Amino acid sequence: MKRPVIAGAGCYLPPDVVTNDDLARRLDTSDAWIRTRTGMSERHVVDAATATADLAVEAGRRALESTGTARADVVVLATTTPDRQVPPTAPEIAHRLGLGTVPAFDLSAACAGFLYGLSTAAGMIATGAAEQVLLIGADAFTTMVDPEDRATVVLFGDAAGALVLRAGHAGQPGAIGAPVLGSDGSLADLIQVPAGGSRSRARGPLGELADPSDFYFRMNGRETFRHAVTRMSQSSRQAVEAAGWSLAQVDRLGAHQANARILAAVAEELAFEPARQLSNVAQVANTAAASLPTLLAMAAAEGTLKPGHRVLLTAFGGGLSWGAATLTWPEITPLVD
Repeated sequence: MKRPVIAGAGCYLPPDVVTNDDLARRLDTSDAWIRTRTGMSERHVVDAATATADLAVEAGRRALESTGTARADVVVLATTTPDRQVPPTAPEIAHRLGLGTVPAFDLSAACAGFLYGLSTAAGMIATGAAEQVLLIGADAFTTMVDPEDRATVVLFGDAAGALVLRAGHAGQPGAIGAPVLGSDGSLADLIQVPAGGSRSRARGPLGELADPSDFYFRMNGRETFRHAVTRMSQSSRQAVEAAGWSLAQVDRLGAHQANARILAAVAEELAFEPARQLSNVAQVANTAAASLPTLLAMAAAEGTLKPGHRVLLTAFGGGLSWGAATLTWPEITPLVD
C-alpha cells in the first residue's frame, strides 16, 4: 500500500512580534507571570491587512520550493480561522500558488487539525486519488482572542507550516505511520467560540445582536489541561505501538505547543527527557493547527531534528479532538525564512 512520505517542508511567521513586556504594558500581567505559567516569551501576530490565507500561501510556497517542484495534486488546509465562513480558504491558496484547478479544501479539527490532515492525505495517497499533497496548517488565532483577556491573549500567536507529501512506501525515510485519532463531542464546550455559527448567530430571531464577547475564544483551562495530557499520552502510546516501536526508541517528541505546563506533563507521562523534546513555544506560543508543521520545520532548520530521527507527533484541541502519528525524518532542507 502506498504511504505518504515527506518530500518538503516550510513555515512562515508574520513579522510583527508581541513580547510579554508588550502585553504587560497594557494588561494586569508581567513577563515573569507569563513565563512561569506558559513558558512563552513572545508571539508573532498578523497585522490588520493579513489573513490566514496570506500565511498559508507563504508556508505552502516554501514547502514546494524545498522539494524543487511547484506541483501538488491536492491542497489540504487545516485551520480554525478561515478567511471567511464561505467560501473555503484552500481554493484561493491553490490559485495563488499557481496550482490551477486542483482539488483544495479546508479541514477543521482545531489544534489537532494537522494530524487529521495527515490522515486525510494518507487516505488520498493510498487510494491513488493523489500522488503529491500539499498539507498546510495555518491559523491567525489572535484574531479570535479577546485582547483584554489576559488568560487567553498571552497564549496564542499566528503562523503557518506546510509539508509536501509524496506517494511512497512504509520503509522510506519520511514515511508517515498510521495516525491515531479521537474525539469527544460531549465536552465540546470546554474550548469554543460561542457565536458566529448556525447555533449561535450574529443576530437572533428578533434581529437582536449577539453579545460581542461571544465572538471571542473561550476555554476552561483546568479541564482542558487534564484532558489534553490524558488524550495526548494515550494516543501517543497507541501510535508508537502501531509503528512497532517502543517509547524509548523515539528520538524526538513533537507535541502540540499548547503551553509549557502541558508539554512538561505529557513528556513526564511518556518518560521523555528534555533532550528528546522539540519545542518552540517560547518563541511562537500556541499557533493552533500551525503548531506541529511549524515545529518540525523550525527544528529541522535549527538542527535539533535530524535525518533518521524517529519522531512522535501528538496534538489536542477543541471538539474535543486529538491524535498522534509517527514518522522518520527525511533528508530535506525546510525553508523557514
